[in-house]
Amino acid sequence: MKPLAGLLAAVALLSGLAMSAAPAHAATPQAVTVLPVVDMEATVLAAQIDPRRPDSTLTPGAKDSVLAVERALQARNLLDARWVDGYFGTSTITAYAAYQRSLGYSGLAANGLPGVSSLTALGQGRYTVTRQIGPGAKVQRDGYTVDARTQAMLAESERLLGFHLTLSQGSYNPGGDPTSAGTHDGGGVVDVNVDGMTADTRTAVARALRQVGFAAWVRSPSQGDWPWHIHAAAISDTDLSTQAQNQTGDYYLGLNGLANHGADDGPRIPIQTWEEYQRTH
Repeated sequence: MKPLAGLLAAVALLSGLAMSAAPAHAATPQAVTVLPVVDMEATVLAAQIDPRRPDSTLTPGAKDSVLAVERALQARNLLDARWVDGYFGTSTITAYAAYQRSLGYSGLAANGLPGVSSLTALGQGRYTVTRQIGPGAKVQRDGYTVDARTQAMLAESERLLGFHLTLSQGSYNPGGDPTSAGTHDGGGVVDVNVDGMTADTRTAVARALRQVGFAAWVRSPSQGDWPWHIHAAAISDTDLSTQAQNQTGDYYLGLNGLANHGADDGPRIPIQTWEEYQRTH
């Protein structure tokens, strides 16, 4: 064997020995923990509908997300194990509100509807949050206060209708109108002035509002101590008062949102939230 060839063979032999020995000293790969995912849109929707159901039917698409939230509440001794079932009923609402208060929140920020901050804090090390939603900043419209999400929904309704809508009551108006039974105490709820509108136009307005994600009804003097108007509550607005949450839940169940729990008397169209509407338009 020539000297150079012998040297190369020796180097190859040593390299092979080193490579064969390397796995014995290699670090063992660490397992990666994959956290559950909580869909905030689905969770907030379930928190409005489930408490209003006469049975334990689950809100479609929300079970896994609600279960993750309920397990986190149980881990903090805020929810009994028997209520960890994927159903965001009154017990879970109460437990979630207690958790919000434990964070120092009060008022609308402790209404039992998951907000981005509280939902994220609850999920630390337990789950991640997707499809986050929120009301946005407070803005002025027709001399009334609404939130940015509600304003965007009203603007889109106007685009569909081709004319301006004037409010006769806004949001964040606690005690401002006793006949409203607290529905306007929080965000997401408005009354639309219908002066000069025909019956057909009133119905068209209610339909447009429903199309973009409001639970909306034409209200008449025969139903209560109020003038003709259109009452609209923005589904899944996380600033909704408890009374308005109940109205949006009733809307999904085919009811009129009034204390008499009558059948929905508005134009029936496929129900969707503002976020669902935006994804298809």
